[in-house]
Formats: sequence, structure tokens, C-alpha cells
Amino acid sequence: MRKLAAIALLSVIVLPVVPLRGADAVMPHETKEQRDQRMGWWREARFGMFIHWGLYAVPAGEWDGKKSPGIGEWIMNDLHIPIPEYEKFAMQFNPVKFDARQWVRTAKNAGMRYIVITSKHHDGFDMFDSAVSDYTIVKRTPFKRDPMKELAEACKEEGITFCFYHSIMDWHHPDAQSIGYPDYNHAPRNPNFQRYVESYLKPQVKELLTHYGPIGIMWFDGEWIKDWTPENGEDMYAWCRSIQPKVIVNNRVGKARAGMNGMNQGGGAVGDYGTPEQEIPATGFPGVDWESCMTMNNTWGYRKDDNHWKPASAIIRMLIDCASKGGNYLLNVGPTAEGLIPEPSVERLAEIGKWTQANGEAIYGTSASPFRKLAWGKCTQKPGKLFLHVFDWPKDGKLLVPMTSRVTKAYLLADRSQSLDVSTSDQGTQVSVPSAAPDPVASVVVLEVQGTPNVIESSAIKQSSDGTLVLHAQDADISGTRAKLENRGGQPNIGFWSSSRDSVSWQAQINKPGTFEVEIDYACEGPAGSKYTATVGTEKLTGTVEATAGWEDFKPVRLGEVKIDQAGPIVITIKPEGRLSGAGLMNLRLLKLVPKNHAR
Repeated sequence: MRKLAAIALLSVIVLPVVPLRGADAVMPHETKEQRDQRMGWWREARFGMFIHWGLYAVPAGEWDGKKSPGIGEWIMNDLHIPIPEYEKFAMQFNPVKFDARQWVRTAKNAGMRYIVITSKHHDGFDMFDSAVSDYTIVKRTPFKRDPMKELAEACKEEGITFCFYHSIMDWHHPDAQSIGYPDYNHAPRNPNFQRYVESYLKPQVKELLTHYGPIGIMWFDGEWIKDWTPENGEDMYAWCRSIQPKVIVNNRVGKARAGMNGMNQGGGAVGDYGTPEQEIPATGFPGVDWESCMTMNNTWGYRKDDNHWKPASAIIRMLIDCASKGGNYLLNVGPTAEGLIPEPSVERLAEIGKWTQANGEAIYGTSASPFRKLAWGKCTQKPGKLFLHVFDWPKDGKLLVPMTSRVTKAYLLADRSQSLDVSTSDQGTQVSVPSAAPDPVASVVVLEVQGTPNVIESSAIKQSSDGTLVLHAQDADISGTRAKLENRGGQPNIGFWSSSRDSVSWQAQINKPGTFEVEIDYACEGPAGSKYTATVGTEKLTGTVEATAGWEDFKPVRLGEVKIDQAGPIVITIKPEGRLSGAGLMNLRLLKLVPKNHAR
């Protein structure tokens, strides 16, 4: 085994290379075909597990009688814990309940195809056995084992691709940016930073890429610090690829990431894919590889008081949303200091696994939807097949798909034995489906088609067959400077609505006029009391925001009744009226118009 691995590593130096300006390493030449081959497993996988695990699991959000105001793994920075005090957590870190095979099987059973785990987070503590550091789990803790080695072996046994998260930033190393400064994240430049890079950071990356077998991804973070330069990013990318030519490196190795949006903007771009954080892009990025990383609750590293768990149904729909836009979904777990994945995470992963076991074909190896918007859900595709992920099941059993392509076969993915009837008109393709949804979260209808789908292009959102019009946050046009689409609470919603000048609107198509009940679904932590106006065509309704249990606690609220006399295009708008009474107007998930005779 070791001899074979050594031979493979020796072979990496034969790639053609060209000098890289201002860098010590060299960039490999790569054709489009070679890149597609290298990225192939990642594009096929679509779903991975993120693991944030380190010393921060010991304080678990609280130190010296104070609760951290932020996420679990940032407690050292957020509570300004001195380095000698933080180091004491190492003697308390003894994860005797850690079971690498159980972790990997939990991921595999959930339908995940790869694991990305923190070899070192910003606190500088190494969760692996490093020859260039004594601040490691092997040398400083009672545990004395290398969990990365055990996980790498378990992943190999289970057919899961093993990957590392490694922080560029280091709050512990004296040559990094932590010298005598309480706010480690904003420490001034360190004149010895390049010494840290050459004698510590790069040697550790080499250890990770030579001691644990083939690594799927080197997932960097912390590149925003002042000391890290575009040249550093290019050099690190080339360094990784010179050691393991097939490794994939995320774009946080460079300096071009545009905040939480995660995509490259401006100069300094390097890396193989973009990394949106805690959000799913509204439209995706056609032709560009990207991966949304998200938590199950509010924090990445374990925090004992964070019980804001997203329901499994919301997580499944986020996985579908990512795949429908051509992206991957990296879902986080934050194990405890004992070495256990929290039970709420395990429960949700088991529920997700039931769905992926039945519907995985509609996720793995798929490409983005050919449709810009769908009134009832999302779509993924493979050559010759469309997978329709139906969130809002048609009550009348008629699913309208805006295309006119010839369908050779239609069936439920969960029950291939029963063919579904299909008819085509100028309005699109209508599929006759059972009256009840097979899956309350997302039922998948498969259409086998000839050639490229002939999509009926329209930016207008259409009524469902029973006349209901559902306007989702991700389909809204947002005007202003602050409001934006986010995924707080596991639901795409319009949040950060802190300006009274911001508004949202939808373009819709009315085919069945009538009287409608207007309902909005929102969350607001309070203080409440902000007023807003919903304009439906020429009619206006005014509402007052009421507090819910939190920014993630979405509640449907009946706003009133409107009458739409004529068929045709219509604009629906929501905007604040007057000053806002709290931190934001609301987190808006959707607005719905229900024909009065269907209203409940």
C-alpha cells in the first residue's frame, strides 16, 4: 500500500509546467478536457459533508462565564481569549467516542459522496499529526491519535472522497497575524508572515497531500487577511497541484472572493470553483463550477446552546435547489468534544438519506435546469431526461411544464412501473399525476425526451392549474441597496431588509382572473410594528409586521383580498411604508394568491 502510494506521488512531477510570475511553485498546463476529467467526480457527486471539529468544541460557545456572540469556532476571536488560555482547551480535548467509520457511514447513508474536514481552523490547532508543529491533537491532547488518518482509511473503505479544509489564517502562530492583538481577525500585518507561509503553512499542506492518500479537495479559508497576497494564492494553488495533480482547490486560495457570495470578482482569481457561504445563488452561474456550504443550525463548530435546527425537508429542498442551478451542496456537522456528531444532525441526515436513496438519480451527475422559473418546484436534467422536483403538488392532478418537446415516457421516479399520461399544447406539456403527492417534501416526475428541451421562454410566473399563484423569494426582483436573497432558517427568503427604500416585485401572468386571498409567509424577531404595502396590479393592501419566534420562524399571515378582473401580465410588489421599527422589515419567504373558492 505505502509503496504504491509513493510511486503515485513521484509521478506527479511529470506534468508540463510554466513559470508563474512572482511565485515559487509552477502552474500545471491543463486543457479543457483534462480539467473536465479532473473535476468529473466532483460534478457527479453534487452532495458532500462539511465537518468543523477542533478545540472550540470544548468551550462550546461559552468561556469564563461569558457566552460568545458569534459562531462556535470563532470563540477565541470573539471573546478575545489569550493564546495561553486557549491552549488549555487541548488538555480537555479527549474525543474517546470518536468513531471514524460511524461518521463516514452516516455521511454515506445520507447520500453524501465526499467529506471535507478541518485539518486546521483559524485557531491554529492541528487536528492531524504534523512534524512542523507541536500544537496538534497527537502531541497536546490526552487523545494522542490522528483522527484524519482514521477518517481517510474509513473513506477509502466506503468509497467516499476524502478532502481537507485548511485555514490560511492562524491566530496561534507567532509569525502569522496574532501578535499581542486581542482581535485576531483584524490584527495588523506581520513582517514575518512569509516565513510562516514557507516554513509552516506550505510544509503542512504538503503533509496533508502526502500522508493521507489521494485527496479530493484542498478547501482553503481565511484568505481575507492583509498579509495574504494574490501571489501567495497562485503559489499555493500551484504547490497543491505539483504534489497531487488531480486535487481540486477552491477559490478561497486566492484573493478574488466577493464575500459570502463566494464567487470571484476582480483580480487575484485562482482556484477551481466558487464557494457561496450560507446562501444559494438566485440563478446559479452557468458554465462555472460552484458549491454552497451551509449549516444545519446557525453555527459551524459545535455550540451547546444552538438549537436552531433546520428541518430535514428544508435541507432536502436546498440540495435540490443547488443541483437545479448546476452547483454542489456542502452540508455541515459540528461534532462535540467527545467525538460525536450531534443527534439532531444524525436524525436529519437519516431523513435526507431516505429521500436520496429513492431519488438520488435526480441529483447525482445532473446539470442545471433548462427552465428559468417553475411555479411548482425545480428541475434537474441528464441527456434525454428531465427530473421534475415538485414541491407544490397540483391539487387537480395536472402538472404543467413550460416546454413543447416530445415526451417518449413519463413516470414517477419512486415508481417506474406506472406510466403517466402526457399531452402538449401551446401552453406547454401537461402531465397527469396522482391526486396525492408521493413525497410531501419533493416528488420527482421523470420525463424522457428527445433532443434538447424546447422551453417556452417567459419571465412571468404563471398560475397553477387550480388558479393559485405562488411567488417565491428566489423569483423576486429586488430593488434597493440592502435587501437580498438568503437562506436563513433553511428557506430561501428576502432578508437584510433594513432600508425603507428597498422593495421586491414579481412579474406574473394571470390566466384565470377572479377574487383572491393574499397571504404572505414571513419571519420577524422583533421589535415588530413596521408597516408595508402589497400592491397587486392596481389594488393595494396594507399590513403591519407581527413578531414571530425569531428570524427563522416563518408564519403564514392572511393580508386581505384582491380582485383581478382581466387575464394578462401583472406586477406584484411589496415595500415598506414609513420608518422600520426594528432591525429589518421581515424575512419574506413567499407571497401567495389563492382563488377565493379555494381559500382555507
